[in-house]
Amino acid sequence: MQVQVDLQPELGLSVTEAARRAQLISVTIAAIAELGYRRTTFARIKERAGLSSTRIIGYHFGTKAGLMQAVVTTVLGMKEKFLQERAGGTADRGEMLRAQIETEVAFLRDCPECVKVLREVAANADDPDGWSVAGPMLKDLQAGQIERLLRQGQRERAFGKFAPEVMARTIVHAIDGAAEAFAADPSLDLDAYASELVETFTRATG
Repeated sequence: MQVQVDLQPELGLSVTEAARRAQLISVTIAAIAELGYRRTTFARIKERAGLSSTRIIGYHFGTKAGLMQAVVTTVLGMKEKFLQERAGGTADRGEMLRAQIETEVAFLRDCPECVKVLREVAANADDPDGWSVAGPMLKDLQAGQIERLLRQGQRERAFGKFAPEVMARTIVHAIDGAAEAFAADPSLDLDAYASELVETFTRATG
């Protein structure tokens, strides 16, 4: 299944050019999810997109780094939209943490290609031709979001006393564990898994 990317025309781009960029990003996401980061080359993207030349990719993104930047920012935008649609309706910090964990785990099930892409890009951050900031950014982004939520909750006395940075990284590692378990066993009940994580961290942060 190929992820459908819906991009608004960027400044200076025609509707046709924006549609081509969206197609190439979508094809690249699918290729990385299926083949892995290292095997996703301009040549393979050209074949999958039905292009006559790899120069068309270069025209739109310049280099592999430019393409990876577009792919990562697109996937992160899709993830943020997914989380906001499911976890954006409350101001209660405890409920926000619960929703964050539940939706992070649901994202593993509902958007597996996006999850694979983020993991593949982060795992290949040493690629000299790739987007060099992707690795550190992906490593810190999720933990940073959760840490800010925990700190705000502590200020509002919604949470107890603990080190927010340690707790945030522990939660991220637990979600990563869910991803690994699901990859090993696709029949895993992720709703039940998420409920266990929620109960564990509700007690830990209370």
